[in-house]
Amino acid sequence: MNDDPNKTEQSEESWQEATDRPASVGEKAILFLVMALVLLADFLSKLYIENSLELNTSWAPIPELAAFFRITHVSNTGAAFGLFPSGSILFMLVAIGVSIFIIIYNSRLPADHALYRVALGLQLGGALGNLISRLRVGHVTDFLDFGPWPVFNLADFSIVAGVFLLAFLMLQEQRQDNQRQKVGPADIATTDKNHSDSSEDHTMLWNE
Repeated sequence: MNDDPNKTEQSEESWQEATDRPASVGEKAILFLVMALVLLADFLSKLYIENSLELNTSWAPIPELAAFFRITHVSNTGAAFGLFPSGSILFMLVAIGVSIFIIIYNSRLPADHALYRVALGLQLGGALGNLISRLRVGHVTDFLDFGPWPVFNLADFSIVAGVFLLAFLMLQEQRQDNQRQKVGPADIATTDKNHSDSSEDHTMLWNE
């Protein structure tokens, strides 16, 4: 245990500076790369379904699994998974607002938060994917049909995956913050150094 208050304060300041370090342009670009991949996959999949499968018809790519998974072409003017139908304009405004918030948040997010940016990129790509569908054809094209679950699309899946990933990262960070408050940054640094020294000793013994 480090009892020197000056060293503890210096360690806390160093740790705070490291966590507040501004993100580089490359790090900020992770959000837009993930968004672009989601948009491309979502747009191409919807376009294929619209041009190859009649509305309100189904196709079972694997007949043996037809009871569990089918491709079903449906239109949706509501939210993800067909929730709250006939609210297209409202959800367009919500998508625009959420997208602006995510882009601003990404610009202010510090360095070393790549997974956060992946989670936000998934949500941004999904929100914009469905927004583009509403602007392009007046509704969202859904086609992934898993048994009793409401029919959805890749944009919906991307949004949900991004939300779950973000929630997991936030919970993990909260646990780390709680642990840090209990032992202090100086003790964590000391523990990491001792672990590193121990690893080096084991490596030297192994080489001998």
